[in-house]
Amino acid sequence: MGKTLYSLMLSEEVVNAVDILAHRTGLTRSALVNKILAEYVSLETPESMINNILRSMESILSPQTELIPFFAPNSKTMSVKSSLAYKYRPTVRYEVDLDPAKQDSMGTLTVVFRTQSVSLINELTEFLRIWVRIENKLLSPITGKILECALYDGKFVRPLLMPDLRKAKSEDIAFELTEYINLFDSCLKAYLSGAINEYGIYENYRLSLNKRNIII
Repeated sequence: MGKTLYSLMLSEEVVNAVDILAHRTGLTRSALVNKILAEYVSLETPESMINNILRSMESILSPQTELIPFFAPNSKTMSVKSSLAYKYRPTVRYEVDLDPAKQDSMGTLTVVFRTQSVSLINELTEFLRIWVRIENKLLSPITGKILECALYDGKFVRPLLMPDLRKAKSEDIAFELTEYINLFDSCLKAYLSGAINEYGIYENYRLSLNKRNIII
């Protein structure tokens, strides 16, 4: 959605009230006016889509105990924290960074590991290699693409595929993103505990994929 410069004649009282509200919400004056007008004419902007997706994700995740969401309104990112059943209870953080204005992806999912354990880092690295291998095996025939993921400095970065925004609602995208994080987290924990191996991860992913309406 492109943006164009327009001139508007507004009263000082309106501008002052807009500036106060913009400061409270962390938006610029232009961004707030754009948001207000879009809401008035029932138009979903990329910014409001991001906000709606992340708010919906927060609503879905909040009742859970395994995954704890952190989201600031009008932000493009959400953080979801999880704890591993490992020595010293190390944490994993899932960071969703959205930008529907992009052409090739909807944003990224970054998985951040907080641990100094060499053995745990080795197990996590092996899990991620398995995960990427399985994803590309199952998704590439559908999408025609290979996921270009990255692993560095305790971070795993995966691009989020762009759904057809003409058909996908914000709530549907939020549901699929939440389901994906749940799947990743549950497979990771099961793999680290020895409950499943590569074949188990593959089967869990395949069954989940068969239920998806949106590929992200």
